[in-house]
Amino acid sequence: MRRIQNLTARKCETIKEPGYYADGQNLYLQVSKALSKSWLFIYKFQGRKHEVGLGGYPDISLAVARDGAARWRKVLIAGDNPIEIKREQEYKKHCSRIDNPTFAQCANKFIESHQAGWKNPKHAQQWKNTLDHYVLPIIGNLQVKQIDTGLVMRVLEPIWLEKNETASRLRGRIENILDWASVHKYRQGDNPARWRGHLDKLLSSPNKIQRIKHFKALPYHEMNGLLLALRSNSSISAMALEFLILTAARTGEVIGSQWNEIDFNQKIWIIPAERMKVKKEHRVPIASRTLEILSNVKQLKVNDYIFPGRTRNGGLSNAAMDKLLQVTLNYDATVHGFRSTFRDWASEITNFPHEMCEMALAHSIKNQAEAAYRRGDMIEKRRVMMEAWLTYIETKPCKVK
Repeated sequence: MRRIQNLTARKCETIKEPGYYADGQNLYLQVSKALSKSWLFIYKFQGRKHEVGLGGYPDISLAVARDGAARWRKVLIAGDNPIEIKREQEYKKHCSRIDNPTFAQCANKFIESHQAGWKNPKHAQQWKNTLDHYVLPIIGNLQVKQIDTGLVMRVLEPIWLEKNETASRLRGRIENILDWASVHKYRQGDNPARWRGHLDKLLSSPNKIQRIKHFKALPYHEMNGLLLALRSNSSISAMALEFLILTAARTGEVIGSQWNEIDFNQKIWIIPAERMKVKKEHRVPIASRTLEILSNVKQLKVNDYIFPGRTRNGGLSNAAMDKLLQVTLNYDATVHGFRSTFRDWASEITNFPHEMCEMALAHSIKNQAEAAYRRGDMIEKRRVMMEAWLTYIETKPCKVK
């Protein structure tokens, strides 16, 4: 009579030689050359030998492996081939995952399909970070068709008052992902993350919670002192910041600027549409001092970026100019705020037209009729304005009683 249950828990733990160790009734413990262990149900069907894996040891204990072998023996006794039954089960499970994806799977697919159209490459990472931190631990493993208003509220309620700006962005991201899932037929019905007519009845309005935060700007009459401080600092960050101030450009436009965008003959910086906030090419007249900065920084050229960063092929980091301004020079202001400084100067002590100032800042035209008829960009008139801006900040202000 063949002996069954040859193995014991102690023996399974202490086996150190590679091979197959029979427990009886088709159950074997396989020990590899690397001494990893796994359970196998080994049998013959229609004259051919087959193996069905039951899982690894010690995650699958001897007792659990015996139960698994017993289930497959019943299949064998019924006249079916266990390996074919297992493949069929795995296929159905795979189809179920495809037809009923989790929220996390839909989120990944949504980001993959949309990130090419996002302006900032870091946008995709921001999506992933906020979803990983706030959303996926709560609803990530649930099938997307199961997501309802209660689950969305479980994500948003804990942070709605304390971190409303983040929570508002999250709500929009959840809504977009669920809309994507609905279009792909993974879920039906209304979107439980919809704001108007739905979550606005359950959560306080962001306008009542958030305080408007403006970028802190340096008053224009203090610009001369900053300019002197920048010119006494020979770093790439200082040259980049002065370049930003003189062109009234955004941080991303400056740190992403490359040498092929500069037309030295025409003295124009041409920023391509894909790097602009409004997705439209923007021409910037280069003032005399701006041209000097370009000449100086060109002597340090190491790659295609006008203002290179620490990496061999990269540009200046996003925080470099703010760090210089706030830490090194100890100014209580932000880099983005210099656009406001320029705008205040143009409005309060010059007669330059409003539309010219808006063009200098590359603002979109809200009036659709005006936008349809505007063709030029006043480049030469703006050149005069930018020279006036340079002259103003290079001039030491008079003391006022």
